[in-house]
Amino acid sequence: MLQTRGNKLTWLGHATFRITTPSGKIIIVDPWIQGNPACPEALKKVDHVDTLLVTHGHFDHIADAVDLGKQHKPQTVAIYETAVWLQSKDVPNTIGMNKGGTMKVGEIEITMVTASHSCGITDGDKIVYGGEAAGYIIRLPGGLNVYHAGDTAVFSDMKIIGDLYAPEVALLPIGDFYTMGPKEAAYAIKLLGVKHVIPMHFGTFPALPGNPEGLREATKDIPGLEIHTLKPGESIGEAHAAGSKG
Repeated sequence: MLQTRGNKLTWLGHATFRITTPSGKIIIVDPWIQGNPACPEALKKVDHVDTLLVTHGHFDHIADAVDLGKQHKPQTVAIYETAVWLQSKDVPNTIGMNKGGTMKVGEIEITMVTASHSCGITDGDKIVYGGEAAGYIIRLPGGLNVYHAGDTAVFSDMKIIGDLYAPEVALLPIGDFYTMGPKEAAYAIKLLGVKHVIPMHFGTFPALPGNPEGLREATKDIPGLEIHTLKPGESIGEAHAAGSKG
């Protein structure tokens, strides 16, 4: 059983997660909320956010970063080139870091890690350079280590991520076509050595056929693995344990 130690992870659909710490601080990873067809209407109104983490510049991961950044003025973190673009849109409190770096943001500590994916930003009728795609190791209060992989293919250095940072729960894309599918995600789980997985980035569009059932089938030989299949709007954590689907 995953012990979230008072933290709550809520899936808003696609790759967007809202993390609530025991003190009530709000972290949103990959803010695509308003136009996200998977996000429940009741959760589309964001009353507060303390930290925004952006894995890369594709619209389905960054679309609401400018509006939320201007409205709530959270600490916004992205890879350097994407952060410069956000600053060009007058987003305050923006920090551009790079892979391998670690920093403290409020109550959490984050390490930016590699992802194998592209990172163009749609800006009007142009696609501008956004640096490279990334993932995050997120160290939450109480010592919970969460790995948000962003959009990625499987890559051998996931073993290094597992060895160095020992994530307890991994948020992994499984939709296929734009990211790894269930077969590749199963291999990623073995490299990471993680025992708790929340599937993401599937089912939003017809082009994303990968599904949790396929992941379960592909991982049936991994002992002790728990796949927590959430519906958009559901949470995992002590305060909302009923939302977890083990």
